[in-house]
Amino acid sequence: MTASIAAVGQARPWVRFGTRRLGRLLVSLWVLVTASFAMIHLIPGDPVRGALGPTAPAELVEARRAALGLNDPILTQYVHYLEGLVTGDLGTSLSSRLPVSDIVAQRLPATLALAGLAFLAAVVVAIPLGVAMGVLTRRGHGRRTELGFTTTSIVVATVPDFLVGVALVYVFGVRLGWLPVAGNDTPQAYVLPVLALAIGPAAILARIVRVEMVRVLEADFVRTARAKRLPARTIYLGHALPNAATAALTLGGLLLGGLVAGTVLVENVFAWPGLGSTIVQSILNKDYPVVQAIVLVYGVGVLVVNTVVDVTLARLDPRSLIREG
Repeated sequence: MTASIAAVGQARPWVRFGTRRLGRLLVSLWVLVTASFAMIHLIPGDPVRGALGPTAPAELVEARRAALGLNDPILTQYVHYLEGLVTGDLGTSLSSRLPVSDIVAQRLPATLALAGLAFLAAVVVAIPLGVAMGVLTRRGHGRRTELGFTTTSIVVATVPDFLVGVALVYVFGVRLGWLPVAGNDTPQAYVLPVLALAIGPAAILARIVRVEMVRVLEADFVRTARAKRLPARTIYLGHALPNAATAALTLGGLLLGGLVAGTVLVENVFAWPGLGSTIVQSILNKDYPVVQAIVLVYGVGVLVVNTVVDVTLARLDPRSLIREG
């Protein structure tokens, strides 16, 4: 009886946490969908005329408007838009006349691969570097090392991704000719765009890991581990790093969302066949249904990543459940 009561009490924080997170996610999705729908209606002038050009016959413009449902009342259009999202119908491209869902499905894997590899590269570099810097600079040691690391990481983190990409193209593609600078046909073609996306987030994440490691290494449980004469590897990796990973995890989720959005500019630098280059081309062509869909995909990706991070953080740090109560 006592065990069942304890189980119910332990489950209640998770129920409240899940309910709040789900509610926030649904509200955010509704706002995102509504903003995506309103985009085409907030554009000055006639979007169909803008897409087809000033010389397009009036009959063609009117037929295209009717096909898109733009002559229907605004509420009817909104309901049809929601119905299309539920059924996977994102509309038809104004320029290519292809279903927008097919365009997104064709381009999305390249963007996900680029963002995922960049995030993995950032984590693989940042965590060992942050741990090492935390160990070297704890208790005020290594002032010059700390200053050099902090200054370098700040400078690297403030350089825009696309400028890093341009520099990498010039050095390794144009001057040295070591790596391809366009497309994703070969494994070597992934190196430069992944680096361009990963360098800035790796610098930010490494700084956070260092700060958290310095803080955790002064905690009582670490002093106890040292008093027990445990090996340094066990102290740093087994005790300190897991406790320092909480803040890094939160930032890592935000960085992943930023990486997905950052692909827009980097893809255009490297002619990457993903959503980023597609949305820029669609904006230039005034292909608004495609722009709508890609904005929606990017927004949903960021919201899902943030929700997953919140749930993972709650699993690693039960105190967040208490704060939810």
